[in-house]
Amino acid sequence: MATIPITVAKGDGIGPEIMDATLTILKEAGAPLEIEEIAIGEAVYKAGHTSGIEPSAWESLRRTKVFLKAPITTPQGGGYKSLNVTVRKTLGLYANVRPCVSYHPFIQTKHPVMNVVIVRENEEDLYAGIEHRQTDEVYQCLKLISRPGCEKICHYAFDYARLNNRKKVTCFTKDNIMKLTDGLFHKVFDEVAAKYPDIENEHWIVDIGAAKLADTPENFDVIVMPNLYGDVLSDVAAQIAGSVGLAGSANIGPTAAMFEAIHGSAPRRAGQNLANPSGLLLGSILMLVHIGEAEMAERVHNAWLRTIEDGVHTYDIYDESVSKEKVGTKEFAQAVVARLGQKPEQLAAVTYKKGTDGIKPFEYTPPTPQKKELVGVDVFVCDATRDANKLSEKLLAVAGDLKLKLITSRGVKVWPEGAPETYCADHTRCRFVAPEAGQTITHEQIVGLLQRCAGASIDFIKTESLCTFDGEIGYSLGQGE
Repeated sequence: MATIPITVAKGDGIGPEIMDATLTILKEAGAPLEIEEIAIGEAVYKAGHTSGIEPSAWESLRRTKVFLKAPITTPQGGGYKSLNVTVRKTLGLYANVRPCVSYHPFIQTKHPVMNVVIVRENEEDLYAGIEHRQTDEVYQCLKLISRPGCEKICHYAFDYARLNNRKKVTCFTKDNIMKLTDGLFHKVFDEVAAKYPDIENEHWIVDIGAAKLADTPENFDVIVMPNLYGDVLSDVAAQIAGSVGLAGSANIGPTAAMFEAIHGSAPRRAGQNLANPSGLLLGSILMLVHIGEAEMAERVHNAWLRTIEDGVHTYDIYDESVSKEKVGTKEFAQAVVARLGQKPEQLAAVTYKKGTDGIKPFEYTPPTPQKKELVGVDVFVCDATRDANKLSEKLLAVAGDLKLKLITSRGVKVWPEGAPETYCADHTRCRFVAPEAGQTITHEQIVGLLQRCAGASIDFIKTESLCTFDGEIGYSLGQGE
């Protein structure tokens, strides 16, 4: 039988133990895998690689295009970057798929019929990781949302639902506050949903949506979200289904994929033969489906379900009222191996379609460019006096051929006619526009403004151009503007 090459990393903490258990099960099941192992994680970080992966490891990942990864430990401090984010973004793994299923009555849960799939955007949002300290008091993190990113993940969510006989896709955003970034995600979701009339669609504001998910998850099917919300709520969904330790994850891109457990490396449990390998094993089952081994995925998954059903449990899910045997990591793996070829009797047996995951990479078509006009500029200023009226006097003196329209502190208008109760931080946004409504400005005017600010010892931090696109404003108004 021809083998399929995959790249494997055993990681840190409990990683080596749960990876060994997972690979034992896959080997005994007969999975035709050719394993290439690479080093990642804490030791690699401390060797001077700030992303936790050696440059030589990328050759294996690009060649096999399939990465089965155990959790790692990221050292504190030192400017270390998330390995997961690095791999996801470098290889374009834009879709993070996290099934969250309850296994009632064998694993305790308040939601016995929960079966939700979180589809999380994986490349952008606040996870761009672009942050700056701008003043003594204020730090900034840039939230970047792109139309291609939104279109890719929304199409993936609907394609996934259709392929897996799911009936509904729900979108969570916070577009009542972030009207441009989350507003774009919601807008694209609605556009994509119109192309899938056979699948129900709905949108929830993320806070009430999260509350509904925690209370009645059976009302949801597939949920698609921007990166941060998806990260947080997939852990919530996994935990209320039974345990974060039971959740696997697939990270899918057009040319490569990574599979993992969603939990961390749990160094306090390392080396004790205690850890539950189920999350990584379920991640490896997603991998088997992805590489076209649907029957093998069924064989392993059903054996795992039968093990859970038979009450053979690791310490984290052991419950005297339903569990029959408390076992360690190695023993749990052997219990699954012993049940290969069996199916659960009470839990629903799984079936997978033959072939790959069946979702074709989305091909983005750029829209017709809109007419972009520069109508103003926001100049961000460090103002240690925290006195908007005094700052306005200095800014008016250097405004030149531009008009100072307003000053905000943390988004709230503090000039003109600011409220006395508003706390002013040492970080202000100063909005300049053309003298007359409807006029445009030039980059040369902005450069001149900044030169005059520098000459007046006004400590500007950055600028943001204010533009319209086909006459529609492309920036947010200040609160109170």
